[in-house]
Amino acid sequence: MSTLSQTVMLAGRSVARLFGPPAHSRRFDARRRLARHWLWTVMLGGISIIALMALVDAPEIRLMPRRGTASLWPFRIMTDFGKSAYVLAALGLGTLLVFVSGAFMKDTARTRMIDLSRRLAFLFLAVLIPVEAGEVLKGIIGRGRPFVGRAADAFHYSHFTWNEAYASFPSGHAITAFALAFGLASLAPKWRIAIWAYALIIAMTRLVLLAHHPSDVLAGALVGILGAMAVRYWFAARHLIFTIAPDGAIRVARGGSADG
Repeated sequence: MSTLSQTVMLAGRSVARLFGPPAHSRRFDARRRLARHWLWTVMLGGISIIALMALVDAPEIRLMPRRGTASLWPFRIMTDFGKSAYVLAALGLGTLLVFVSGAFMKDTARTRMIDLSRRLAFLFLAVLIPVEAGEVLKGIIGRGRPFVGRAADAFHYSHFTWNEAYASFPSGHAITAFALAFGLASLAPKWRIAIWAYALIIAMTRLVLLAHHPSDVLAGALVGILGAMAVRYWFAARHLIFTIAPDGAIRVARGGSADG
């Protein structure tokens, strides 16, 4: 069989497995655990968002430097590391290149490359799904960005306008950064402090640059984390990358798949 044929066959198997029915015997335990985490996160997060809108958003944006301030150039550079188009392009291209490269290798090296491509594909979907959900929410909610109405008004809305000026809630950069951070921390928990620091830095840049209110950033973080959690469950339920413990906890598995 030629290398091209093997590559196509492997790709087909991977897609079929990813979008096939769940098969893990403990998937219902994981689903119940996921539902509990979603419920508590939405409840506590929702209360926090309302409190920020009422008490913090307007005073906070008044304290930030004016847009276009020359000294803010480092924040403009840093914030692009949370731009969804850049992150998704890097992850998508990385997945493709690693998978194709693995097809030309043999034995252990090939297995490792295929496993890495699965992990990159997980990260790609863990970011893509919440980002797309966030775009829908932005258009429906239509919250004005800071000072769009020339005043520090945290309740300036224009629903269903699908206009960039009214795409403040939730923060797309925060969705991207926190979804990516959750995915990376799931794969490499030993690095979670540095990983979450990255997400917090991206969130900070959105505030300093007056791109968002604090509640926008928190909402983006929640959408990103909840979306990535759902994608992680999807992979675990199909024996991909993650395994499910008896208590329903999802952990990374050795070799990119798990039995159970």
